[in-house]
Amino acid sequence: MNNKILILVSVLLPAIMLCSCGGEKKSDNKTVLTERIQYPVFIKSPYGDEGDWWKENMEGAKREKLVNWIFEMAYSGKIKAYDYDNKPLTVSEVKAIGNRRDTVRLTRPNPPYDEYDSVIVENFDRRDVHRITFLEEWYLDEKALTFEKKVVGLCPAITMYTDSSEVKGYKPMFWLYFDDKYPVKE
Repeated sequence: MNNKILILVSVLLPAIMLCSCGGEKKSDNKTVLTERIQYPVFIKSPYGDEGDWWKENMEGAKREKLVNWIFEMAYSGKIKAYDYDNKPLTVSEVKAIGNRRDTVRLTRPNPPYDEYDSVIVENFDRRDVHRITFLEEWYLDEKALTFEKKVVGLCPAITMYTDSSEVKGYKPMFWLYFDDKYPVKE
């Protein structure tokens, strides 16, 4: 019986010490590298499957899950959305982003060649979100030789194309912040 207790203690005690020490090291040795850094990341390459697919892509189902989560948070109002100038957006304003409605004047091809108006409606498709800009805080733990990044905000962007289907640029949609320090009031 004593041998069983001794074996149990000799196995559990080092495991408990290892777990508790690991947590203390990480929190005590963390150095702030930057309180705010922002950069864009492709989650789906607008250029197709050139080269290694993973370099500018997330796996399809995971990408879809992330994009859906972002829009569910913004559309439900669970996380407040802001425009690129950090002005608060209403849920209806967020839902309108990416949708386009234009009226164009056309001429009938047959006599008497009357002119008429035609409404062109373009609805936003979540599959057009190819890029996300992240706002992060970065930390370094010199003793554990680890980096830690905390996402404090993100901004999905849709790919814009020219009439000849070339990439024209990326249109930021809205910002979502996950930290009470943001958006920064200036």
